[in-house]
Amino acid sequence: MRAIELCRTAALGGHLDVCDTCGYERPAYNSCRNRHCPKCQSLRQAQWVEQRLTRLLPTHYFHVVFTLPAALRPLVQRNRRRVFTLLFRAAAQTLLTLGRDPARLGAHLGITAVLHTWTRELDFHPHVHCIVTGGGLATDGGHWIAARRRYLFPVQVLSRLFRGKFLATLAQAYRNGELEFGGTTHALIDTVAFQQFVDKLYRAEWVVYAKRPFGGPQQVFRYLGRYTHRVGISNQRLQHIGAESVHFATKGGHSIALSPHEFIRRFLLHVLPSGFVKIRHYGLLAAGNATTQLDRARMLLEPGTPVADVPTGSSGALDWPTHLLQLTGVDLTLCPRCSQGRMIRQALRPVACCPQRDRGPPALGSAV
Repeated sequence: MRAIELCRTAALGGHLDVCDTCGYERPAYNSCRNRHCPKCQSLRQAQWVEQRLTRLLPTHYFHVVFTLPAALRPLVQRNRRRVFTLLFRAAAQTLLTLGRDPARLGAHLGITAVLHTWTRELDFHPHVHCIVTGGGLATDGGHWIAARRRYLFPVQVLSRLFRGKFLATLAQAYRNGELEFGGTTHALIDTVAFQQFVDKLYRAEWVVYAKRPFGGPQQVFRYLGRYTHRVGISNQRLQHIGAESVHFATKGGHSIALSPHEFIRRFLLHVLPSGFVKIRHYGLLAAGNATTQLDRARMLLEPGTPVADVPTGSSGALDWPTHLLQLTGVDLTLCPRCSQGRMIRQALRPVACCPQRDRGPPALGSAV
């Protein structure tokens, strides 16, 4: 919260942009670069999509969402790092296991998984979005096996296998003493109570949602470009901020009003553990397969097409406004007033800063 509070304010320093045509001046303060900040993800998002460009296979893709049931949420909140990891693992292994099954596809799939923890109302709702290749590399590596265009696996089979894999690893984490209990989960310290809790979860139906499949690689990129680096709420959804309430848009043209303290509490529910990776790749798209199985799959899908190298180096030498222009078409050097001149960077004149705090502002390279 401190990083977001000070983002793009005088506390973090900056420079002055001056138009070389009309003289318009605009202070440009440094960003906090925190990955939870609604204003600091555009360039990082564009760079990530650029890096993934050569990893995308020329095939159709499916979108599958794995959701943890509401009964697990108090336990998840006390064990975020551990349980989020189990969620990723169970979702990926569910897809990979069914993909390798000779009775279903008999192939190695490619999966990109993205963790989200919120609803439109900012409630805690942990789930993983999986972008899955519409087919896979045969287990012998000799050919590509295409999945049907509108159907990957039965949703009920996905749901029950996911439930079994997740609860098995959760029980193992309990036996290994890797889970923390407290608050409303304190009773689960007892072995009998925990087993009853798990048994109840086994009897419940778990939600796995297979969305409409993507038509091709271009649709996947448009989706990933706006989805992977999203935080719980964007500035565009804020409708009114007052001393008594915060109003923001939810879904279907509706909105919700929360007290400021409740709004901040809900926002902080979605701060990830330090260093936790929320975008992960499995199967053909895993890092270890990038130059082996992935290349083989691409050559089978596009015979005679040379395998493209992952772009390196060149864009790193560019200053970030130029790089942003190349990736997104947004030109930060164009004067917003006259639309003719260029904004020239100058030293920022001294300004009155915020009151002294107990701690200094976050380092620009930290908490990214």
